[in-house]
Amino acid sequence: MSKFWSDALNSLQPYVPGEQPKTSNIIKLNTNENPYPPSPKVIEALDHFPMEKLRLYPDPDGSVLKEALSHYFELPMDHVFVGNGSDEVLAHAFMAFFRQKKPLLMPAMTYSFYDVYCNLYNIEAEHIPLTDDFCIDLSQYHQDNGGIIFANPNAPTGIAVSLGEIEELLQRNTNTLVLVDEAYVDFGAESACSLIGKYSNLLVVQTLSKSRSLAGMRIGFALGHPDLIAGLERVKNSFNSYPLDMLALASATAAIEDTSYFAQTVQQIISDRNWTTEQLKSLGFEVLPSSTNFVFARHRTAAGDDLMTYLRHENILVRHFTKPGIENYLRISIGTREEMQTLITALEGYAHI
Repeated sequence: MSKFWSDALNSLQPYVPGEQPKTSNIIKLNTNENPYPPSPKVIEALDHFPMEKLRLYPDPDGSVLKEALSHYFELPMDHVFVGNGSDEVLAHAFMAFFRQKKPLLMPAMTYSFYDVYCNLYNIEAEHIPLTDDFCIDLSQYHQDNGGIIFANPNAPTGIAVSLGEIEELLQRNTNTLVLVDEAYVDFGAESACSLIGKYSNLLVVQTLSKSRSLAGMRIGFALGHPDLIAGLERVKNSFNSYPLDMLALASATAAIEDTSYFAQTVQQIISDRNWTTEQLKSLGFEVLPSSTNFVFARHRTAAGDDLMTYLRHENILVRHFTKPGIENYLRISIGTREEMQTLITALEGYAHI
C-alpha cells in the first residue's frame, strides 16, 4: 500500500488466479488448462509466420479471426468481437452494459472475477442463491435488474443449465442484457449462440484457453447483436486498440479452423472426465455432474484442505476453495489419462480414505 494509491485502489480486492508452479515435476490439475497441445495447424501457422512483420502493429479489428469465428458460428462478422482473453472481454462488457441504476444479478457461487469487476466499476450486485444441489435456477432471476450474468456451465461447480432454460429467461427478461459466459461450454453443455438471432439482448462470451489449448495466447471473443458488439468496440478503443497481437491472431484462426483436432481432444477429455468421476466415487467421493473439463468433488470423511495438502506433497496441484458450503470440495482439472491415474493412485494411498 502506498500514499499515492487512490481510495478506489485501496478498496479493490483482486482476483486470485490458480498457482503456476515454477518446477516441471508437478501434475497441474488446478487451473483447468487443456492437457493436450494446440492444434498442429497452430504450430504450423507459427512456424511459417513472417517474423519481420512484428515491427508493425496488428490489425486492430482482428478481422482474420472474426472471419473464422463468423464462419464457424454461422453469424455475420458484425456479430463478433475479439479480445485479449475472455476476462478482458468480460471486463469490457461490465463497463459497457452493467453500470446501471439497478443491480446486476449473478449466481451467489460462480466465477469470482464477476465480483471483482463489480468492485472495480462500482456496480451493485445481487447474488441469487444456487439450489440445494448447486444448480443455477434461472426462474429466480427477477426482471427488476440492471443486467444478468452467469457462467454456463457454472464454475466451480461444473453444472450446466439447458438451452431451454436460457431461452425462457430471455423471453421474460427483455429490457436488460443477459450475458452467458461459456468458457467451458464445449465439454458438454449447449451453447446459447443459436439464440443470438432471436434475442438482441443476448451476449455470449467464449475463450480459446480451454477447449482449444491456447491459454498461453490469451484469446477471447463475444457473439451478439451488432449494437452490443459496437458497444464493446467503443470500450475497447477507449482502452487498448490493439488487444490481440499478430501471433495470437494467427494461432486463434488456425485453432478455430481445425475442427477435427478440436473434436478429438474434447472427446478425449470428456471420456477421461467420466472415468475420473467413476474412480473418485469408488473412493468415497461425491462428484457433482460436470459439463466442463474439471470435476468438483468432496470426500465423505476427509477434509478438503487436508486432501489438497496431501496431494501437493504428492506433487499434484488441485484447487481448494474456502467459501462456506464448499470448503470440503476440490476442483480437479482433467489432465491426461496417465495424470488422472496418478491422481487416483495417490488418493488410494491417503490414510483417511
